[in-house]
Amino acid sequence: MVRLPVSIQTIHDRLGIPVDYADTSGLPCFVDPTDLIAIGKDVAGRERQLRTNAASAWKSMVKAAEKDGIVLQFVSAYRSAEYQAGLIQRCLDRGEDMTDILSRIAAPGFSEHQSGLALDITTPGYEPVEEEFDTSAAFVWLQENACRFEFVMSFPKDNPYGIIYEPWHWCYRRNAEV
Repeated sequence: MVRLPVSIQTIHDRLGIPVDYADTSGLPCFVDPTDLIAIGKDVAGRERQLRTNAASAWKSMVKAAEKDGIVLQFVSAYRSAEYQAGLIQRCLDRGEDMTDILSRIAAPGFSEHQSGLALDITTPGYEPVEEEFDTSAAFVWLQENACRFEFVMSFPKDNPYGIIYEPWHWCYRRNAEV
């Protein structure tokens, strides 16, 4: 059984995250990064952050996409464990089942967003964090070009983590930082 940091275990206990989540999900546990920098405002106007290397790669990728006539926008970037806990708590408050929640939202400590290396991406004309993003020219561009900037789609169809297909979720993976 994976032993979690006390702060993460406390959050898991409060939310009722299954005790074997770390073992059964296959997801790594993350600590809050210390090198976060601002990357601008997301589509909702909130200032967001990424780790330094990921932020630089993101900015380069956005410029390259623009040269090809593609607009990349971000919906979400770094999120703390407490922020992640809030997302899950809102689902619980609506009466959702924990198993269903954890198929869409990684448990606190296990979200790539907490690593400061992940972004949820959208483009004009598409609802954020919806599967329809995979029909956009932006998604096609990402599939063909994101690897040049060391971004990968973390949760393709039938991924081993039990997370739903998320064509909008991309993570910077230089030198296996995740």
